Amino acid sequence: MINRQDLPAPEHGLIITHFLTVRDVARSRDFYADILGGQVVLAQNPAIVKVANSWIIMNPGGGPTPDKPGITLMAPEGADTVSSFLNVRVADIAAFYAAARAKGAHFLTEPLDRKAEIRCYLRDPDGYLIEVGQATGMLQGIFADPPPQQSPHDDHR
Repeated sequence: MINRQDLPAPEHGLIITHFLTVRDVARSRDFYADILGGQVVLAQNPAIVKVANSWIIMNPGGGPTPDKPGITLMAPEGADTVSSFLNVRVADIAAFYAAARAKGAHFLTEPLDRKAEIRCYLRDPDGYLIEVGQATGMLQGIFADPPPQQSPHDDHR
């Protein structure tokens, strides 16, 4: 029997989980369990991996259902455009980076110092982007530079 504390099933209020539409449930489930040190709570239908204080829920894509009419779920198709990503915060990014690489994770770059934090990115087997960051400067009130201001003539909406 599954322990209620291992499931994303609050007794009061709410919790937030992250749902991923994946091509191969077993491959994705194993990635999140291995690379992020998650606990597999449910192997499939849907797969649920408890990672630290959150859960990642994974299922294959599919067409519309009565509760989401007109909506089709599918894994990412292109790697150059991202509308959301998983944000993982760690206490020691150098240790996480080394351990994840040893387990086969491929990062876009090594961890880079961004003033407020040190961060790097990797992709999961379906191409979902994952940011891994460690708070550094922000703990002393040092934050990243703001993006350059657009002039009124740069509005391309």
